Amino acid sequence: MLVDGFGRELTGVRVSLTDRCNFDCVYCHNEGLGDTRGPMEPADDEMGTDDVVRFLEVVAEFGVGKVKFTGGEPMLREDLEEIVRRAPDGMETSLTTNGTFLPGRAEALCEAGLDRVNVSQDALDPTAFEDVTQSTQYDAVLEGVQAAVDAGLTPVKLNMVVFEQTAGYVPEMVDHVAANEGLQLQLIEYMPELAGRPEWAVDIDRVHGWLEEQADRIEHREMHDRRRYWVPDDDGDGEGMVEIVDPVGNEEFCANCHRVRVTHEGYLKGCLNRNDDLKPMGEMTKPDIRETLRETVEDRVPYYGEYMIRDDDGDWVINEEYIGA
Repeated sequence: MLVDGFGRELTGVRVSLTDRCNFDCVYCHNEGLGDTRGPMEPADDEMGTDDVVRFLEVVAEFGVGKVKFTGGEPMLREDLEEIVRRAPDGMETSLTTNGTFLPGRAEALCEAGLDRVNVSQDALDPTAFEDVTQSTQYDAVLEGVQAAVDAGLTPVKLNMVVFEQTAGYVPEMVDHVAANEGLQLQLIEYMPELAGRPEWAVDIDRVHGWLEEQADRIEHREMHDRRRYWVPDDDGDGEGMVEIVDPVGNEEFCANCHRVRVTHEGYLKGCLNRNDDLKPMGEMTKPDIRETLRETVEDRVPYYGEYMIRDDDGDWVINEEYIGA
């Protein structure tokens, strides 16, 4: 197993299969890029099927046991089922998607070996959903979530980015997952570093405080220093799990990160938040991948606390030592 200089073992990878997306979410920095007519072969600038599989085979050699496929919208790749099917035996596979292509494909993905799925859903009201996503595909997303549940890709996690436009919908979404078996909610702190618009950020500690008041029990996870809240439904017959992903300014979050990322173009990066640490994997032969993977893990630093440090005023600034690293 590979271990970085801060003692973090590499246990998982996130693989972006495309930067194309059929949504244009206001908080996203990619803004609905590219050809989104529907699932198709890999574009010229995207890793091919064999490239992705070869990468997974190499990381499995180092004991990596988990892969999450992301985008853009990864279901715009028609070879997604083949990639999942060819993933190394024993490797847990998951997917983050906006859900619009899950109807008709969820069952095939499950049969291919996909273990679970995260679906981006920022509101339960169609108008509010359209305001955030710039998409009219609200019904398709709901159908996709149900298709994933029916296929057995449970628990289906609903990803909700919490910022000025969505914070008011949190209570309704919590009630929704508490009342519907097979669903969980993942509240993701808005990250101005990635999307700009710092004025959209909300105090995530207030969300934690509200959930503490609602929850029957609270679980602390070592991974990323996350907290899970178990909230009962209105009838008291069931409960829903709500997890907060709050990396902004959170040194403990970064200190417990055990993943590296791969861009759709085949570049390795040690941190989701950085784009100055991209490392090409050459021709993506296994020796090329091994060498770049070792270098990437060796060069990893926690984003907050090492790459970003506090100045004399208490503000987060880039640590000059790591510029260009």
